[in-house]
This record gives sequence, structure tokens and C-alpha cells, in this order.
Amino acid sequence: MTGINRAHSLNISKAKTNLLAGVKCVFISHHKSDLEYCKKVASYIMKAGIDVYLDEYDYDLKHHVQVNNPKGVVNCIRKGINNSSHMLCVISPSTIYSKWVPWEIGYGYDKTKIGALTLKGITSTSLPDYIKTVPIVRGTKSLNSYLSRIIDSTEYSMESYGYITSHTKLNHPLDNVLDWKL
Repeated sequence: MTGINRAHSLNISKAKTNLLAGVKCVFISHHKSDLEYCKKVASYIMKAGIDVYLDEYDYDLKHHVQVNNPKGVVNCIRKGINNSSHMLCVISPSTIYSKWVPWEIGYGYDKTKIGALTLKGITSTSLPDYIKTVPIVRGTKSLNSYLSRIIDSTEYSMESYGYITSHTKLNHPLDNVLDWKL
């Protein structure tokens, strides 16, 4: 029961099947400088059996960025959001400099269930105002709870099946990404 990255061109058929079957999908909104952290978060979410849309493998989007086609970029982002049930905005010091994160949140506000995930060391006072209006996921414990709510399962059950890792476990896969005490 592993999720897929719906943005990956190799997953087009499975993405359509999962969308029709009602498999939950989290659109990961982020600043491009946070991609490595987002890949770890996306992997963790997919392990929980939830699809993601992480733009790393959206080659149409990359093409439109390279040829400086803002309309094409917008269409790719809209497609990703429209095919997602949830949005997780990854918050880092770079997020405030993003051209696209505020737009993605604005577009997805009425189309998805939006949450924000704070990376390691991000304080409540450093959150942009537009993020303070959505539920905040802070740390591994909070992320596990968020994922269990998405698929309507208990954290205990998800841990038992190995879909998520307990926030108390040493060497949690997201130790270098998220705060564990929050």
C-alpha cells in the first residue's frame, strides 16, 4: 500500500486510477530550495499509502519554467492541485521569498484541505500571515496525526503495519527535516 507521486510521467495511468478510486493525494507546495527536504517528506507520506504531487518529476512544468511560459506553469500547478485532496505547504525561511507558494495556496484554498508543515527550527512567530489561517503540522508527532486523519485510521494501526514511524523512535526518517518534540 505505497502511494505514488502523481506528477511523475511514469505514474500517469496509476494516477488516473487512484484519482477515480478516491485515493487521497497531498499536493506539496514548497520553495524550490527546499526540494531535498520535500522529497523526504513525500517519501514518508507515500509510505503511508497516500499519493503526493511533488513537482520534481513534472516535466511539463519544468519545460514551461525553462521557456518562461507563466501560463503553462499555472496550468501545470492547477492540474496538480485539482487532482489532489489535500495541500501541505512546506514552511522554511525560503518560503517568504517564493513567487508561487502564496499563489498555490490561494488557488487551492477552496479546492483542497490545506495544512502547513514547518521544517526544523521554524518558530510560530516566523510564519507568514497567510499560513496562520490553516492548520499547522509541527514535528513528526503532528505529521503522523495529520496522515492518520487523511486516511481515517489510527496512528497505532498505521505504526503496526509499518506505514508510519513512531515519533519516539530513534533515527526517525525525518529527524533531520522536522522537529520531533513539537
